[in-house]
Amino acid sequence: MSIEIRVPQLPESVADATLVAWRKQAGQAVSRDENLADLETDKVVLEVPAPGDGVLREIKVQSGATVKSGDLLAVIEQGAGTANAAGNGKTASTPPTSAAGAAAPPTAAAPTPRAGPAARRVMEQSNLAPQAVPATAPGGRITKTDAQAAAAAARPAPPAPTAGTGRTEQRVPMTRLRARIAERLIQAQSTQALLTTFNEVDLSAVQELRSRHKDAFEKKHSVKLGLMSFFVRASIEALRRFPVVNASVENNDIIYHKYFDIGVAVSTERGLMVPVLRDADAMSFAAIEQAIADFAARARTASIAIEDLTGGTFTITNGGIFGSLMSTPIVNAPQSAILGMHKIQERPVVVNGQVAIRPMMYLAVSYDHRIIDGREAVQFLVAIKDCLEDPGRLLLGV
Repeated sequence: MSIEIRVPQLPESVADATLVAWRKQAGQAVSRDENLADLETDKVVLEVPAPGDGVLREIKVQSGATVKSGDLLAVIEQGAGTANAAGNGKTASTPPTSAAGAAAPPTAAAPTPRAGPAARRVMEQSNLAPQAVPATAPGGRITKTDAQAAAAAARPAPPAPTAGTGRTEQRVPMTRLRARIAERLIQAQSTQALLTTFNEVDLSAVQELRSRHKDAFEKKHSVKLGLMSFFVRASIEALRRFPVVNASVENNDIIYHKYFDIGVAVSTERGLMVPVLRDADAMSFAAIEQAIADFAARARTASIAIEDLTGGTFTITNGGIFGSLMSTPIVNAPQSAILGMHKIQERPVVVNGQVAIRPMMYLAVSYDHRIIDGREAVQFLVAIKDCLEDPGRLLLGV
C-alpha cells in the first residue's frame, strides 16, 4: 500500500517552509517515526516523520524548494522488504561462512548517535559520519557545534598565501530565521519611535542572596539560581506600576495587556530566539529558572516549538553574557519596550559618603516613544533598580 507524505500543518503564523534536506533517498528503507526530511520555517526547524515502515518509493520535492501545508513531499510503499531497500532488486545474501563451513555470526552495528537537524546538515556538507563526531550534549546527542568542530578538524590546512593573493569572498544566502530577524528589526525601527534610557544597578544584595542560598536552591529544585529570575520578577513589579510599558499599539489604539508574558532572548547558532514565559507573574523563582533552562536547551538543538516563540508582552535580553558593557536593544515588535542587561563589572561607587567597590551593571530600556513618555520609561527602570538593590521588595510586593 502506498502512503503519501505531505507537509504537516504549519502554525497559523507561518505561511510556508523551506525543505532543507532529505534524510532518506528514493529506494531506501524507512522505519516508523524515522525523520525523512527537515523543514525550516521563519522560527524553527521541523522534522517530517515516516508514518510507518516501508520503502521511500518516490521524492516529489527537491531540497531548497518552498512548500506549504499539505503539499505532497514523497510516497512510501508500505510492506516492501528491507532486502530491496536499495531498489536494485537483489535479495538478501546469506551470511558468509568460515573455513569450517559454519555461518559466521553477524557483526553488530554500532548505534548511530542522535543529532539535531542543524548538526546533520553540517555533517552532510562535510561528509562526516555521525560516529566520527564526538558528542558533548546530554544523552550522547551531537550538537551543531560538535559537528562544526569535527568538520574543522578534518579540513585540510589551507595553503600559505602568496604575494598578491588571499583576497577571497564567500556568498552565503541567509537562513529563513536570519532573514526573519532582519525583517522584524527593520520593521521595528521603521514603525516605532524608538528611544533608550539607561541606569545602573548595584547587584551586591542579589549576589549575596544567591551565594547564601544557591546550594540549597539547586539541591531542592535541581536547577541553578541564576540572575534572570530576579530580573524577570523585578520587571513584572515595574510593569505592574507602569502598565503602558506592557502595552502595544494597534492602528490608533493602545492595547493594555492584563497579563505578563515575558520573552527571554536566547542566542543560538541559527540566530536569536525569544521564547516566552507565559503568566510569568504566577511563576516562582525555581519555575522561571527551570523554564529558561529548558527553552535554551531546546532552542539550541532546534527542537523548540513555534508556540513557545509567539506572543509576549515584554522582552528581556542579556548581552552581558558576551561581555557587552552597554547597548541599545531594539524592541521586539509589536511589543513596546525591551530591557537590556549587561556585563557585571566591579566599579568604585559612593555608598553612604564612602567609596566602595561594588558589582555594577548598566541597564537599558528601549521603548516606543509614541505611547511611553520619558518620565514613565525612567521611572520604570528605577523601579527595576530598586527591586534588585533590595530583593526583599520582590517577596513583599513593595
